[in-house]
Amino acid sequence: MKKKLVIVFGCLAVIAAAVFGILLGRAYYDRKKPNFSGLFELYVYPDMTPEAVLDSILSTGKVIKPNSLKRAFERRKASESIVVGHYTLDSTMPSMYASSMLHLGWQTPVNLTLSGAIRSKEILARKISSQMLADSADVASFALSADSLSKYGVDTTTLFCHIIPDTYQMYWTASVREIFDRLIKAGDDYWTSERVAKAKAQGLTPEEASILASIVDGETRYVPEQPTIAGVYLNRLHLGMKLQADPTVAYCYGYTLNRILKRHLEIDSPYNTYMYAGLPPGPISCPPKSCLEAVLNPDGHNYLYFCADPSFNGSHRFAATYSEHMSNARAFQAALSEKLRNK
Repeated sequence: MKKKLVIVFGCLAVIAAAVFGILLGRAYYDRKKPNFSGLFELYVYPDMTPEAVLDSILSTGKVIKPNSLKRAFERRKASESIVVGHYTLDSTMPSMYASSMLHLGWQTPVNLTLSGAIRSKEILARKISSQMLADSADVASFALSADSLSKYGVDTTTLFCHIIPDTYQMYWTASVREIFDRLIKAGDDYWTSERVAKAKAQGLTPEEASILASIVDGETRYVPEQPTIAGVYLNRLHLGMKLQADPTVAYCYGYTLNRILKRHLEIDSPYNTYMYAGLPPGPISCPPKSCLEAVLNPDGHNYLYFCADPSFNGSHRFAATYSEHMSNARAFQAALSEKLRNK
């Protein structure tokens, strides 16, 4: 009998040791061993349940031991609540770290990239909402609200003077105000004392320089020519000439015109630089840094006119006199007519 008891207790001890070993091994693996075979990004939306988040992670096929992640979700209470946000999981992470990250909201910042033609508050809102959790309507409402912008000393007319297209790192869940806090601060930080001095040397304030830069942006995306075009408009300003910039007329029509005709130049708007001298009251787009730098560092020349090059390569021909400009314009019109005939 005694021998049987020894055997039974011995077996129980072995089983207990085995179970303990398994539990210890699992605990070690869950806490210390990487459980993901590669890097992937995870977006947790407000309406996602913890179960849906877990399923989303498992569906990537990059979880080495699914049961380890499930256990970690239970132990770290990630199965009860997960913080909305953007997370990056990679091959260095154990299950417990990943579950803690999701439960405690250790987000990974995202890149908010503003690029391309930003010609309205609505376009800005769409670009932001396509990359952030913020709703497009809420972003547009903020950008169009004088009360919302008053905190920055900015109004709806000059907002684009304070936002520079660039890539900004921030949390995907940033509020609309937090997004504008970041954008406007970066735009204001651009204006160092050196750049303010350069604007002043051209007879411009930073906001006026931004307005002119937006017109340069409307004329060309060909960066090498931007300082030359900026120089043309600065020459006109200094001489008291009207800017007569086609992009400002396009802005008056909401950029809906395929081609600007003579009748379009008669629209009565403070943005119509064919009708009113000087700069318009605000920028006609969100000017990129290259255009701002072109205005601050323009080419020195005596050009007053320019028109598209008849080669249609995106460049322009420049002229100091109106007669020379008309010659260039006729060459372009002839090339355009020929091109249309050959279609």
